[in-house]
Amino acid sequence: MDPEMNKLLKWSVTNSQASVGAEGEGSAPNATEAAKTMTPEMLSRLFGGPSDADLMRAAMEVVHDSETDLENKLIAFDNFEQLIEGIDNANNLEPLGLWTPLVQLLKHDETEIRRYAAWSIGTAVQNNPKAQDKLVLLNTIPDLVTLATTDANQATRKKAIYALSSAVRNYQPAMNELNKSLPEGYPTETDAGDMDAVDVIMDKLRATPIEASA
Repeated sequence: MDPEMNKLLKWSVTNSQASVGAEGEGSAPNATEAAKTMTPEMLSRLFGGPSDADLMRAAMEVVHDSETDLENKLIAFDNFEQLIEGIDNANNLEPLGLWTPLVQLLKHDETEIRRYAAWSIGTAVQNNPKAQDKLVLLNTIPDLVTLATTDANQATRKKAIYALSSAVRNYQPAMNELNKSLPEGYPTETDAGDMDAVDVIMDKLRATPIEASA
């Protein structure tokens, strides 16, 4: 039995026990806890084979749904990020109309949502000129710089810097936008193909202290 099918079987058994426990006596495993172990591939098999595109759309809808709690939004966002690790799925963000709702989440009130948005963007654009170009067209570089230099959450800043690093390497249009968006004291011109020069910028961003709010 392949590993994903084995996981799916275990999930089904646990979920069935949780359902029985809800109606009968005694305690049973929590179905919500069991659901956290589901991967996109397992979901696809369980529900009769929705495509990756369907799963990506559904995940983004959950993240934007005002009625969904934060825990389930983050589960959906985690699945979304895993799906776009494949370059074909990353390039499907544009035809699926998912780029705009994704970059909008960089300004979300919840820091964990901002973190996942930056993380997903970094995953999508890494070694992917089509996605790097889309990020420039959407004028997202300045928003990532804002997160990288001002967000109070260190983990969110780290993912924003990861997204910037992925966006600009070997892609000069994105590098030019970054140079224009960086605070004073950073280079105003950088060769996107010069990995050492890019590393200098990213290291400086990582070292930037965040002033405590009054």
